Amino acid sequence: MSEEGMAEDAAHLAGIPDAFQRLWTPHRMAYIQAGPEPLRDECPFCEAPKHPDAERLVVARGETAYVLLNLFPYNSGHLLVCPYRHIATYDQATPEEVAEIGALTQTGMRVLREVSRCDGFNLGMNQGAVAGAGVDGHLHQHIVPRWASDANFFPIIAKTKALPQLLGEVRESVAAAWPKPDRD
Repeated sequence: MSEEGMAEDAAHLAGIPDAFQRLWTPHRMAYIQAGPEPLRDECPFCEAPKHPDAERLVVARGETAYVLLNLFPYNSGHLLVCPYRHIATYDQATPEEVAEIGALTQTGMRVLREVSRCDGFNLGMNQGAVAGAGVDGHLHQHIVPRWASDANFFPIIAKTKALPQLLGEVRESVAAAWPKPDRD
């Protein structure tokens, strides 16, 4: 059989032809195979700070809270600000945790604006499973960068997000741009 014939035959291997275009993202298989809860027995936000920053996508650490990339981002650069303490809701946070979560959120916005040239942000906390929290036992604030041109048909029609950068690349650029604390 000629190569051309093989290509024609291969076109029929997928089953009945349809009008769908395929977006192949084999790097996402790691997330799919991990299942809905990559850390089933431990809280991912309690575990992350115990490991090297690059391994768990941590970009900055404070005294009472830290910042990491979302493993399942809505957009490239989607950050999470988490207290180190395992608390479920904002009203359980101490005044120090509230202040640092706020300060880290502001810094995260400034850094994302610098490294990604985003046009705006979505900020939010989903508290409790009923409110949409994927990890409902550990408080976390979302910082989602937005661009005037980031809307396309993928999320609306195909329930798919096209992310132009790998998580490791985003973590490197955000961590490198994060202001270093003054230590006396």
